[in-house]
Amino acid sequence: MKLIAHRGNISGPNPLEENNPEYIEAAIADGYDVEIDVRCDDHQFHLGHDEPQYYVPMTWLVKRKDKLWIHCKDFESLDIFCNTPMDFNFFWHENDKYTLTSKGYIWTYPGQLFGNNSVIVMPELFDLPNNQDNDTIIYSKKSFAVCSDYVEKFK
Repeated sequence: MKLIAHRGNISGPNPLEENNPEYIEAAIADGYDVEIDVRCDDHQFHLGHDEPQYYVPMTWLVKRKDKLWIHCKDFESLDIFCNTPMDFNFFWHENDKYTLTSKGYIWTYPGQLFGNNSVIVMPELFDLPNNQDNDTIIYSKKSFAVCSDYVEKFK
């Protein structure tokens, strides 16, 4: 099972550090994949959930692309990733129950049903629907990956 640090968090939310490139790199160094929020303005990439906070060049993204799950936060970033020959793993969603990543994984909104090709997002936030075990350690084994602010507990 793949473990994805939500915005770089591994042991709980840290709003002051989330999406900071150094914070992302530390999570990768600890062995995790990382979900990042990417915004683009005139082909300049920035990390940040609600606004562009940290500039990152395309080379930074390319160097780490095998460990990144890129949440495109605007149309320009989505359009660029759709049209690049690089093999990035990216997606767009807002409040959808499910969305597919560019590599075909099912990005699963918290609390929704999931399967063995699903990424369970923030399982700590919701009880699961009927017929699925509520123990995060057990149900994480029934999915491809877990993306969580507390991802270290799944190691």
